[in-house]
Amino acid sequence: MTLIYHRTSGATHVVDSPVPEILEMLGDEALTSVVLLARLSDRFAIPDADLSALEARLDELGACGLVDRRCGT
Repeated sequence: MTLIYHRTSGATHVVDSPVPEILEMLGDEALTSVVLLARLSDRFAIPDADLSALEARLDELGACGLVDRRCGT
């Protein structure tokens, strides 16, 4: 488990894998979900990476204000 403090809202989020890995991979870089999935798949050797599952996680993170979904797919 990982705690993430969101300064803008003052909320602390308790997250588990794959959220910390997604946020680490994004860093300050704007990536499409396709590129992000490819990088996560390469780094963590994910043989059956699922784009729709990643996009669902990104939507959840966007709803919490932890990522900005402007980039699209």
